[in-house]
Amino acid sequence: MKKGIRVLHVLGRLDRGGAETMVMNLYRHMDRQRIQFDFVIHTEDVCDYTQEVHELGGRIYSMAPFGVSTAGHYRRHWRDFFLAHPEYHIVHGHMRSTASLYLAEAKRAGLATIVHSHNTSSGSGIAAFVKNILQYPLRWQADYLFACSKGSGIWLYGRRACDSQRFYLLYNGITAADFRFDPLVRQAKRRELLGETVRRLPVFLHIGRLEPQKNHTFLLRVMEEIAAHEPDAQLWLCGCGPLEAALRQQAQERGLADRVRFLGVRTDIPGLMQAADALLFPSLFEGLPLTLVEAQAAGLPVLMSDTVTPEAALTDLVKTLPLSEPPARWAETALQMLPGGDAIGPAQTGQAAGSGRAAYAALVARSGYDAAENAAWLARFYEEAQRQIKENNSGKSGSGGGR
Repeated sequence: MKKGIRVLHVLGRLDRGGAETMVMNLYRHMDRQRIQFDFVIHTEDVCDYTQEVHELGGRIYSMAPFGVSTAGHYRRHWRDFFLAHPEYHIVHGHMRSTASLYLAEAKRAGLATIVHSHNTSSGSGIAAFVKNILQYPLRWQADYLFACSKGSGIWLYGRRACDSQRFYLLYNGITAADFRFDPLVRQAKRRELLGETVRRLPVFLHIGRLEPQKNHTFLLRVMEEIAAHEPDAQLWLCGCGPLEAALRQQAQERGLADRVRFLGVRTDIPGLMQAADALLFPSLFEGLPLTLVEAQAAGLPVLMSDTVTPEAALTDLVKTLPLSEPPARWAETALQMLPGGDAIGPAQTGQAAGSGRAAYAALVARSGYDAAENAAWLARFYEEAQRQIKENNSGKSGSGGGR
């Protein structure tokens, strides 16, 4: 029996972030007789996906975090890792900030190298400056350049590289059927979170780590304006992060303590999206957020900032506003997006005319965001990449190169 390929994925952690969830969506649909995923993460913590990775047959290795003063040690650790693990022929790097270091060692060891862009900014400050310097060589260094959107590719690799045959778009695929709107699911989730009497109140949702990129402070200002017009409205925040205490304090100071729900990290995202009436997403920067793909599959109207790539608008559910618009304008637009009647879905017009929210799951799946189809393509890609790297290394073996 032919032995399957083990592909090494490099991430910071294995929590429920966008990149990690995208990888896990692919992993669940992968033919694991052909392709198996293993992971190097930069923590020794037990993460959200640790147990599932082990159940699927994957291995997890811990690497010490990178530090400017320990860059040499970091690179040597990777060199030692590849020497100790000759079973790997492909490394797929999602952690771009140090990818120029670990991909260099992977190439030295004769592996095929993939770098994957999931964002459009490194943020701000000294840390971002260092990241931008470290990741600049990736456009020449990696064998294959992946991105979740054209915008995230151009940001990391430059336009010329994205026009080359080394560049590939791999959309953030989901299992759209998991998000297909069901009024019974909506009713049950609203009863769970709103009590036995399912009040006809508007629920706005945000899903994302509680960190500066997601712009929660602006979101709370928008919610303050919404509450002035809809006193019963609620904002559900899903996620955790370093800003949680500060955001709770801001909600208290703005008189929103009973209107903003901090739900933490959740495993019931499809149900929450069906229970909500609109998703608010005022990020400062993004690649192509998985959350927006999922929301549209659930038929959930989305109001996003214009700093998010327009490629995220897969359906007519998405509206865009500049962050330069005041919170009052955001609130006005958000309230206009609310459905009528018993608030089970958007107006039945446009792409889902006559079918309501349930029709959008199929629309998203047909837009190139089906995880099963993307996993099948990626399996073929890995097999061809391994064939090519083995051929190349075989040609070098006479001079002592490769594996």
